[in-house]
Amino acid sequence: MEHALSPVTLAELRRPRPYPAVSVLTPTHRRERGSGQDPVRLRNALTEARRRLESDPAVTRERRADVVAQLDRALAEVDLTHAEDGLVIFAAPGEHQVWSLARTVPERVVLSDTFLTRNLVAAHTAERPYWVLSVSADRVTLWSGGPDRVVEAHGGGFPLERRRENFDAERQMRIGDLPSTFRDEGTRQFLREADTAMSTVLREQPRPLYVMGEQAALSLLDEVGSVAKSAVHVPHGGLGHAGPDAVWQALRPVLAEESRKDTTAVVEELTSARGHRTYAAGLDELWQSAREGRVRLLAVEEDFRATVRDVGEHLVPAEPGDLDARDDIVDEIVEQCLETGAEVRFVPDGALGDADGIAGVLRY
Repeated sequence: MEHALSPVTLAELRRPRPYPAVSVLTPTHRRERGSGQDPVRLRNALTEARRRLESDPAVTRERRADVVAQLDRALAEVDLTHAEDGLVIFAAPGEHQVWSLARTVPERVVLSDTFLTRNLVAAHTAERPYWVLSVSADRVTLWSGGPDRVVEAHGGGFPLERRRENFDAERQMRIGDLPSTFRDEGTRQFLREADTAMSTVLREQPRPLYVMGEQAALSLLDEVGSVAKSAVHVPHGGLGHAGPDAVWQALRPVLAEESRKDTTAVVEELTSARGHRTYAAGLDELWQSAREGRVRLLAVEEDFRATVRDVGEHLVPAEPGDLDARDDIVDEIVEQCLETGAEVRFVPDGALGDADGIAGVLRY
């Protein structure tokens, strides 16, 4: 199952496909919390997709067989024991993808000439992914981070390892056997290589970067390269060969403080916008402003969801499953704002006060 959405991947997902491009969305549950429903929901959603393919006169027999086979392959890749909050399956002639999302999605089956990506984009934005570079004198590891975990990222040359007989720089530094490790020319060259590799990753997938390691390692990385200069430094040794739990525990307090500062800054900007009459709040106003490309900053409370019906000039509340109901209107607003260059920030529930879950700063 896929987790990491890069700009290149998103552009590929959004390109037109030969009809039918099928999007199947279903909410899932982490671990045991309601997870017994997940296999049933998934089977029902795929049954509905097959029914729609069978009844659509625009779908030829050959294409129907191809797409049904792709759906079956996608189902075989689903691992509900590691489910998050939402599951998205894309299938078209000759291809399929399975995406696990850390954000819930509505139950939907859509046949079109493009995949339905807005829930994917909203989940990716809400997760605010980041990179973590764990640095030591003999090993540099890259981690892909989300709100509650880090996962080792393989690719771009990572992990980088420096082979030397009886070489344990971190242990030797801790006991004082190797006081000059980070003044050694071999170590300098090794960290230059790490800096070059990380620069390439950031060009292809720009994200905030945290660098972790002994203070001497961080200082040398800063000296020999460029990536550490714009990164958040986390002085914490002993993680060169550590697993994800140890890296996450070292990083968690730093992320919590960063989140607190970010939320305060967003609320202050919204407060300032009230005084300058560039403030907007509520679904109706933000939906209209987003379609007009007027939103510069969109703030959404993390668990805010709404089901509505669009009656022209207004959005009116609706129940999930109602005719013409839009279960994912918040995600639609998020993607529309991103399409027009707005900054989108997710904040803790209640942070927006009387704004009913969603607020923004307008360009004009």
